[in-house]
Amino acid sequence: MAAQDGDELFDIFDRSGKPLGQRKARKLVHRDGDWHRSVHVWVILERGSDGRRTDAEPWVLFQQRSPDKDTWPGAFEVAVSGHYRAGEDLAEALREAEEEIGLPLAPGDVIRLGTRRSRDDHAPGIVDCELQDVLLATTRRALAAFRPDPDEVTALLSLPLNAALRLARGEVVSVSGLMRQAPDAAGAVTIAPRDVRLDEFVDSRDGYYERALESIRRRVAGEPHALWTLG
Repeated sequence: MAAQDGDELFDIFDRSGKPLGQRKARKLVHRDGDWHRSVHVWVILERGSDGRRTDAEPWVLFQQRSPDKDTWPGAFEVAVSGHYRAGEDLAEALREAEEEIGLPLAPGDVIRLGTRRSRDDHAPGIVDCELQDVLLATTRRALAAFRPDPDEVTALLSLPLNAALRLARGEVVSVSGLMRQAPDAAGAVTIAPRDVRLDEFVDSRDGYYERALESIRRRVAGEPHALWTLG
């Protein structure tokens, strides 16, 4: 599977999320700046890199995008990020989790954090206008047990929740986490420490990372929280 299929069909919406009854190829949607739906799944790890359950602070999973992606190649971002294909509902769109990182998910496995409207025109010739369903999943799977698709995901990064939040807020220049690299020729998986800076992530000038991570922190702590709309 390629990093993206330019002929993949998307349903088209207006900015408010009203369907326009049209379908267009991905490459044309990104050329013309049409609003289309996508799904973001934040993932919390309940087990450490060694597979043992941890009662300490939870860790947040991120993916490193393939260098062949048409937008933000090589950048870190949310664990699962993909588009709704034309005619898909949430249950079908969650296929992205298994396709990208090898984590099967159904609607009952996720909770909604909020909704985001995102317009990104940083790449020449691409205007990516997304209506993002922002969701959260929790897994007992260890970092080494994920199976990212090498055509879409270069590596997986896990960060302590509070450290990730401090980074998103700009309170620190970098934080330390663990990076799962792609298997070597013998199939061995390497996990090693990795320091990461905010400028290594997909750019988010609207405060998206801080908003989502704060929602996750509140939920983990059992504090009141509400659905939000960003953008």
